[in-house]
Amino acid sequence: MANSKVGSLGDYIKEQRGFAQYTLRQLAEVTGISNPYLSQIERGLRKPSAEVLQQIAKALRISAEALYVRAGILEARDGDRTVAEALHSDPSITDRQKRVLLDIYESFRKENAVAPHPAGDVRKPVA
Repeated sequence: MANSKVGSLGDYIKEQRGFAQYTLRQLAEVTGISNPYLSQIERGLRKPSAEVLQQIAKALRISAEALYVRAGILEARDGDRTVAEALHSDPSITDRQKRVLLDIYESFRKENAVAPHPAGDVRKPVA
């Protein structure tokens, strides 16, 4: 019997797949995960490994950490809501606009992770 975390994980993946405008079959093809296995994850019948969650997150362009928390692999931090979750839950912007904003956000994160910050910049480094 699936626990509630696994079920909510499946619901979340299904929701994110909808935002990304992927069918189950398309997501299976992009991730290299079998269609039946993805279906079982979405229905809460299977608990995927961290590696499978990473593949799904990459294909859906969402935070792997968010999937790990929903799967019970990581503990949620207080007030932790990812930018991707916030964007995906905003009904006032289109799916295309959400993807563009996420691409920009990720490019900034990558840039800040490798580039030294200017002396006057007090931002925390990306963990």
